[in-house]
Amino acid sequence: MTRKPGQKDRGYRIATAGDYSPVRIAQERLARQIGAWERADEQALCPVPIEPLPPIGTLGFRVQRYGMLQWRNIFSARQQIALVALLNAIRRVGSSQESPNPALIPLLGCAFSIFARTANGNARLRPNASIAPAFGMQTLPITWTFPETVLAGGRAENFDGAIRIVARVVDQLHAIGRKGHVQVADAASHPLPDKTADVWFTDPPYYDAIPYSDLSDFFLVWLKRLFPGHPQLKDPFDLTNPLSPKEREAVQDETKTSEGRVKDRQFFEHVIGKAFEQGRRMLRNDGIGSVVFAHKTTDGWEALLSGMIRGGWTVTGSWPVATESAARLRARDSAALATSVHLICRPRPVDAGVGDWAEVLTELPRRVSKWMARLEDERVRGADLVFACIGPALEIYSRYASVETAEGETVGLATYLKKVWEIVGKSALNQVLGTGDAPVGEVTGALEEDARLTALFLWTRQTTDLPKDSGQSPKRGSNENEGPAAGLTLPFDVVRRFAQPMGIDLERWKGHIVEMSKGVVRLLPVAERRKELFGSAETGVAAYVMEADPVAGLQKSLFPEEAGPQPRWGRGRSAGFDTHSELPTGATVLDRVHAAMLFQLGGHATALRTLIKAEQERGPDFMRLANALSALYPRGGQEKRLLDAMLLAAPK
Repeated sequence: MTRKPGQKDRGYRIATAGDYSPVRIAQERLARQIGAWERADEQALCPVPIEPLPPIGTLGFRVQRYGMLQWRNIFSARQQIALVALLNAIRRVGSSQESPNPALIPLLGCAFSIFARTANGNARLRPNASIAPAFGMQTLPITWTFPETVLAGGRAENFDGAIRIVARVVDQLHAIGRKGHVQVADAASHPLPDKTADVWFTDPPYYDAIPYSDLSDFFLVWLKRLFPGHPQLKDPFDLTNPLSPKEREAVQDETKTSEGRVKDRQFFEHVIGKAFEQGRRMLRNDGIGSVVFAHKTTDGWEALLSGMIRGGWTVTGSWPVATESAARLRARDSAALATSVHLICRPRPVDAGVGDWAEVLTELPRRVSKWMARLEDERVRGADLVFACIGPALEIYSRYASVETAEGETVGLATYLKKVWEIVGKSALNQVLGTGDAPVGEVTGALEEDARLTALFLWTRQTTDLPKDSGQSPKRGSNENEGPAAGLTLPFDVVRRFAQPMGIDLERWKGHIVEMSKGVVRLLPVAERRKELFGSAETGVAAYVMEADPVAGLQKSLFPEEAGPQPRWGRGRSAGFDTHSELPTGATVLDRVHAAMLFQLGGHATALRTLIKAEQERGPDFMRLANALSALYPRGGQEKRLLDAMLLAAPK
């Protein structure tokens, strides 16, 4: 760039695209390296990974339509040159004539893989100026801007930071004092002999959740260049495949085939079942198995458990273990499981008999209640507790070769699991409503569907951290007519599984108690129910009616079921609702609790006291539900504050 008249020469030049461009220099140098490779021996590896990316439509990959067709395209020209230079430097360290130390190469290779996650075009710059590496989720989406990472800098994203991470692991492993053995093999056809293992541990894949094999190629293509010809970096089932093994991978991915068969849902379930059979075969009779499960869909649970039972396992326990990082992208602003559930299992005896269905159903409630109480004492709650109860419940069923009714009909796993979710839901409801000593199921009909749905939703959601600005308190400058923008959420499948056995129709309450979108169920904050409860009138109008004539107001405005078939809470066409709604016309207990909360929010103390007094005369349901919800709502939230203040106003 030319200096302006009178400008001092500061000893440097400002680079431009047409003058001196580091990007252009890197591109030219990269082109020369690839050209030299093309003129060299055909057996040699290209210095940069030219292996193909998976085809368009592959699970988790969204970059191919933007021109990225080879693995090297994930990296800029400068990044490719830097990584090639780093690999060459690692080789020189291991083969130095002065102090050769080949054992350092694998460790530095691990550090290289860590560094490569930030030195690519899929990394992102965080607000605190640190670098978020690729695979924040198990996908490779398109990223329009990315930061440049340098080798040295003392931070985790730099290469020296990666070396420190590996060094800490080495320090921990050194204390073990034993060596392990790594082998590339097919889990559905394992080379280990029968009854030779003391422990069988697996963290299996789940349907189409993660494309493990394709994602692992991100690291494989570089490690192949650091360790050319290494046997464990080849596909032992297809020597023509330059990438990780694909055909035998247990995954649901309709873009791939295995022996001419599309890898659909049935393929996955068949392969995962064979893998569990292999685990049972090579485990000693007194051995123990452990299966990690962090999937939140119960369809995934059923396939996993079905494969385990067919494979000859008896599930004896299940323990939630905190293995999931709250910082991962998948966990943010979602209700993903906070823990992984470790299923503990033992080999089922070959002579296991046939179980009686009636005896299994008799034992199930006792086992679930006992295990739930134990987990509660250990501060395991919410969705994690629901899924952690599955192990003890499965022991009753899986200890037998099969379970049959008195008529001789075999009871399938799906039928049994429906009973399990039902018992878990009823036990949870007994606990959250403060009736833990009551027989299971005694209180399930005491309150209407909306109260049961709300209580179980909050109980399940209780241990999930709320995202910031979650809508649990009013926005600045808002009033009671402006509901929060968001509410507490849970995955639809989790809600469906505790709702169906409890006789709760989710569709019936859509738009009234919950909203559902994209596999997520949102519990409506009470402020968003004002119009439904009071119609087009303001909260103050309903409060004025009660204050002016408490008896008539209660009968005609607040409790229309006592005055004949009317829209509940005066809701009618004027409020934008059809009076012939599928919902019951009378106000439910939850409606009345929410109305009291809105009176508290609006500062209508007289109307609030009138309502609470009437409810106390009516029966215990109102106060019991209000106290239960107060214990279930997150601390610091608007609903929690309203309930606590409302309960303080209740006559003693």
